[in-house]
Amino acid sequence: MTGLAVAPGFVDPHCHSDLVPMLPQAQPFKLLQGVTTEVSGNCGFSFGPVTEPFRELMTAYAGAEVGVGSFAEHLAAVEAAGPTNHMATLVGHSTLRMAVAGFDAELGPKALEEMCRLADEAFAAGAAGLSSGLIYPPGSFAGTGELVALAKVAHRHGRPYTTHLRDEGLGLAEALDEAVEIARRAGVRLQVSHCKAAGPRSHGGAALLLGRLRAARAEGVDVRGDQYPYLAGATTLSALVPPAALEGGIDALRARLADVGALRAAAEDPEARTGTGLWRDTTAEGVLIVTHTDPSVVGRRLSELPGDPFATACRLIADDPAASMVVTMMAEPDVRTIMADPLIGIGSDNGMPVGLEHPRTWGCFPEFLGTYVRGLGIVPLAEAVRKMTSANARIFPLRDRGVLLTGAHADITVFDPATVGHPGTYAVPDARPTGIPYVLLEGVPVVEEGEFTGGRHGRMLRL
Repeated sequence: MTGLAVAPGFVDPHCHSDLVPMLPQAQPFKLLQGVTTEVSGNCGFSFGPVTEPFRELMTAYAGAEVGVGSFAEHLAAVEAAGPTNHMATLVGHSTLRMAVAGFDAELGPKALEEMCRLADEAFAAGAAGLSSGLIYPPGSFAGTGELVALAKVAHRHGRPYTTHLRDEGLGLAEALDEAVEIARRAGVRLQVSHCKAAGPRSHGGAALLLGRLRAARAEGVDVRGDQYPYLAGATTLSALVPPAALEGGIDALRARLADVGALRAAAEDPEARTGTGLWRDTTAEGVLIVTHTDPSVVGRRLSELPGDPFATACRLIADDPAASMVVTMMAEPDVRTIMADPLIGIGSDNGMPVGLEHPRTWGCFPEFLGTYVRGLGIVPLAEAVRKMTSANARIFPLRDRGVLLTGAHADITVFDPATVGHPGTYAVPDARPTGIPYVLLEGVPVVEEGEFTGGRHGRMLRL
């Protein structure tokens, strides 16, 4: 076999694979994409520290059993289960907040101090950084000062702050300014998650996003970002409604969902810049339901269901608050502009490799290489490799990974630039990638001639 490219093992900086090692069978879905190291615990949600009152809720959202325990105990459990590829894990701001205040909007006396203590424990145990997801309760209830206080703990340990911005649509500029302010005041590196300009009214916003990142760097903030190569994202169906609807927990959410008129007014408020949910950033045709306790709605678009779409969405959320969707929000010119920028790496934002899910779970990196690099020529091949390897590794930092150097870990991906790709679709997302015949994990062949060799050879990376 000739004409192959030999690269460092791909590093995925934005994953939700936290509980994948707990699945009964070893899962090669990342290795088959060439990914040897991934960073989980993103968007404010890690699976430690977890307290008993919220174990069941987190299990419903995760799609796998969540255990009660500290961050260190979570890492130990993942390590004991056996990762298929190397894993590092961020500690989530929402998880810290849930541990001390549940879904209350206001923190009680000493609550922030306790969150900082738990964060310090997590970093001491090896957390790769602090993550936030500021459209998701309870993280969305936090003010900037709360996030600065936690980011300062990350600074003491030399770890970065990664953020799912408070708004990726009409409030994108303000949300970026907040993220930069947090990083500047805390003195931490900043990673902006899944960079995008979401919603028809925000299309064309790629230049704004990249301009804000460059302005921050000019002011001394070490900021970078990641992106997945798709026009649709995936998240919980409840993200369509304003985050404030979830204050107080699931019972309070269901009560608010009964008043569809009030929720619609809040979701469509023309004066609000942030905190309206994703409803105004998409269309009913753009919402594909991928998990729900009612199997008759899975795989159907919101526009295909009877009745008013917003009212239908409220009913579906009330019936299953953990339901999820694939949601189309981006414009192709923005995706390409963001992708071409040297500050942006590739990150999958994958979910659990079961069910309908989003094709990025099984094919993000081959899709980037096949469609955008070979097909469209958005960046040269060498730059594409950097975006999937060293550019991502340096943020955390994952030392001696993402490079092919003497003394580095022998994580290696061999791919065919002429055939690499992913035939998966939103209807059939779990197709096998093409053009990645060999992957080594610290010198151990884990993919040979495109087939998983079996075994759990990954390690839990404590930074």
